[in-house]
Amino acid sequence: MSMELSLAELAQHLGAELRGDGNITIRGVAALQEAGADQVSFLANSGYQHHLKDSSAGAVIIVEALADQVPGAALVVKDPYLCFARTTQIFDNRPLPKPGVHPSAFVDDTARLGNDVYIGPKAVIGPGVEIGDRTEIGAGTVVGDNSIIGSDCVLNPNITIYHGVCIGNFVRVQSGTVIGGDGFGYAPNRGKWERIAQLGGVRIGNHVEIGANTCIDRGALGDTIIEDHVILDNLIQIAHNVKVGEGTAMAGCVGIAGSTEIGRNCTLAGGVGLAGHLKLTDGVHISGMTLVTNSILEPGAYASGTSHMPVHEWRRSAARFKQLDSMAKRLQKLEKSQEGKA
Repeated sequence: MSMELSLAELAQHLGAELRGDGNITIRGVAALQEAGADQVSFLANSGYQHHLKDSSAGAVIIVEALADQVPGAALVVKDPYLCFARTTQIFDNRPLPKPGVHPSAFVDDTARLGNDVYIGPKAVIGPGVEIGDRTEIGAGTVVGDNSIIGSDCVLNPNITIYHGVCIGNFVRVQSGTVIGGDGFGYAPNRGKWERIAQLGGVRIGNHVEIGANTCIDRGALGDTIIEDHVILDNLIQIAHNVKVGEGTAMAGCVGIAGSTEIGRNCTLAGGVGLAGHLKLTDGVHISGMTLVTNSILEPGAYASGTSHMPVHEWRRSAARFKQLDSMAKRLQKLEKSQEGKA
């Protein structure tokens, strides 16, 4: 069912100051250059300001300083991007399943389901599992023995939750994710490898978002811990006994090696790699493709690596890089000779 609100009702929901006709009917959200008369848009980046004058949006979410430039109605707020996020939640068109257990699902007799839980087709709920009120378990998702899933969670189709995993409330997990698989622990034994049984678990806090095909390994002895309000993009690897602090965000293809601790409110851009047994303090921000091999104990922004350049420039730079050692030796020899002449 599509959502439909008057602009006045939407302004009230958002706590926005309405300027213009509150009787306009709003049925969705769209970009400035694409929005129609029954859609609301937003301006959070001044780089798109030139689209304002030609926008056909029924209303624009905008800051006070730019409100006079809106050709139609305006919803004036302090933080347009945050307000836009809340607007998308109001008009979210994700199909909502009716509570109940699909006939093809398997739910063990010892599992405990809360009120208004949905269990989709071919899902498997193991022995001793607890699932909180209003949680959705998508088709083909497996929840292993003695795991706990909180209330108001959404586990999309084809997710694997191993045994002994604890997930808090208001957690959303996208398809293909594996939580609680064995960590990469092996002991060398005369040219072979002896498996180290992973005896810990995974603990995930409240209001956590986990993207598709992300893996969070169980701890070797203690637990792997993801604290409240952490957001994880797709294709992230979090190894055994990692701890991720509250409010931290990671973009796609980040890899965190075992036993590394990441502080609160950190951001790791795409492709960042962290070696094992490191500590990152609170408020660390790491640029894309950065390799971190030492602990970071001071908050701030960090980067490594070389940005792209034309291939002929890269080849020249690579050739010179190989010559740095000999160049340094020649420079040192030259400096000594000049000192002798002084």
